[in-house]
Order: sequence, then C-alpha cells, then structure tokens
Amino acid sequence: MSTLFDITSEAPAAPAAAGTRPRYRVAGLDISLTGTGISTLGGTTRVPTTGRRRDTILQRRTRMRHILDTVLTEVGTVDLACVEGPSHHSVGGSVWDRGGLWWLIIDGLCARGIPVAVIPPMSRAKYATGNGGSRKAAVLEAAQHRYGAILPTDDEADALILRAMGLDWLGVPLAEVPDGHRAALAGCQWPDREAVTAR
Repeated sequence: MSTLFDITSEAPAAPAAAGTRPRYRVAGLDISLTGTGISTLGGTTRVPTTGRRRDTILQRRTRMRHILDTVLTEVGTVDLACVEGPSHHSVGGSVWDRGGLWWLIIDGLCARGIPVAVIPPMSRAKYATGNGGSRKAAVLEAAQHRYGAILPTDDEADALILRAMGLDWLGVPLAEVPDGHRAALAGCQWPDREAVTAR
C-alpha cells in the first residue's frame, strides 16, 4: 500500500475533547474484477486480477474470493466504508461476476458490523470535478491535484475520492471542496449517522 500523505483526521475513533474535531476511520472502495481500488488512512492500493470468459466456475470463484479477502484485510476495522455503487448502464463484460463480487464485499463488510455508504458513480465524479459526467482521467487529475496524492491508476483515485466523501459527510473533509462539488453528497445512500459516530 502506498502512503499518500499524513492525515490526522482519522486515527482510531475516540471521544473528542472540547474544541477538537472527532476522528474517524473511513475506507473508500472502487470495486472491480480487474482492479479494485482501496483507500484507507494508510494510503491507497489496488487489487489487480485477470480472468477469461471461458474460466470455470471454480476459477471465477477463486478470483472473487481473492479480491474479497484482500479487500477485507486492507480495510480492517473502520467506522465507515464508502463503496461505489454499481454502474447500471455498463454493458458487456462479466455482469454476473461484477454484481456477485460487489455483493460479496458488501456482505463481508456488513458481517463485520461496518456501516456502508453507497456512492453512485456520477456522485463520485461530481464531488471530484464538479461534473457528474467527467471521465476517469479527469477524476484522477482532480484527486492528485486536490489531495497532493501520487496515484498510479484511476482505481486508486476513485477510492480516494470515495473516502474523502465519507469524511466530508462526517464533517472532517480531507481538503476544501467547492459547494457545487459537495452537493454530490446529497445523492448518496448514507447509513444512519449515529451508527457511525457511536463506534
């Protein structure tokens, strides 16, 4: 996992002293069969895998279990996991496998009692660039510029943006974000706030 920058707004959650900001542990997950991006306090990483259409059921299961196990290990115990929602307009590829992987990871997080937020792809793009229709390259550029991060791929950039959105929703943004960008938070499926802040 590559370290991005020193962020002191997260560390293990603890009651905040008078006049200080609360601290939350938030993870961002951009789930993909070929390169799942993960962003946590420790930095960002990517889980690259490959597969073929003619792979057997066992091979497909092994691939998805590898991604799931790696994601849960990297995430550990956090106060909130922000996951990019499915892209319902995507065509081609392994639709069943993508959906299955998404639910495996959601189930794994829920089984650990981790509150989950679902961030639509357009909301992630709008928060990053101000335009919900922005392409991956624009989101990558915006993430690197705003957070001073060195990100090898758009998978890590997406994960970082998702994590930043979760922290912003909790009132501890990673950086100053224009109001037009922050409006994207309203279009997300957030968990009960008390379930997060009470952890």
